[in-house]
Amino acid sequence: MGTVSDAEKKPAVIFVLGGPGSGKGTQCANIVEHFGYTHLSAGDLLRAEIKSGSENGTMIQNMIKEGKIVPSEVTIKLLQKAMQESGNDKFLIDGFPRNEENRAAFEAVTKIEPAFVLFFNCPEEEMERRILSRNQGREDDNIETIRKRFNVFLESSLPVVEYYDSKGKVRKIDAAKSVEEVFEAVKAIFTPKEEKVKHHSHAIL
Repeated sequence: MGTVSDAEKKPAVIFVLGGPGSGKGTQCANIVEHFGYTHLSAGDLLRAEIKSGSENGTMIQNMIKEGKIVPSEVTIKLLQKAMQESGNDKFLIDGFPRNEENRAAFEAVTKIEPAFVLFFNCPEEEMERRILSRNQGREDDNIETIRKRFNVFLESSLPVVEYYDSKGKVRKIDAAKSVEEVFEAVKAIFTPKEEKVKHHSHAIL
């Protein structure tokens, strides 16, 4: 009997993936405002935990200092805690899973499969242009770092995207367009079919 109520309580989770400069942060803020999701950034949660000075935070800080990767379970526990404390039942999880191991661990630990994966697909040249115009530093330094970050994203995150794609769960967004155009595409994904029909009938009238 208990299993039924547990299943009902399962929150809706959407993984948000996109390389540096793909504009996913801006779009997450739009989704929160328009559709009532709670936005959880794995990176922000880790940073907040470090700042809190907890035992867990100190362990995370030491791992990062030593150049080690924080274990999936640590990040997942922080995500679970944030989900429980939010009081909401629908979440955008941003910048996670970063790799195949993260993904498998998330499903194993939380028993939650994402409703879908929102993938902000942006060509490397466009990302470079955006990031360079954001920080006017020494360009040669920046461009190298940006390329490294982009390649790391591709190597580690693309297998995750491919895994969910094989299950028909990837919603790919052309992130090279303007913020407004990208949000139109995002809105189309988040708007239930019935509402879309209503809007179209008005348009015809």
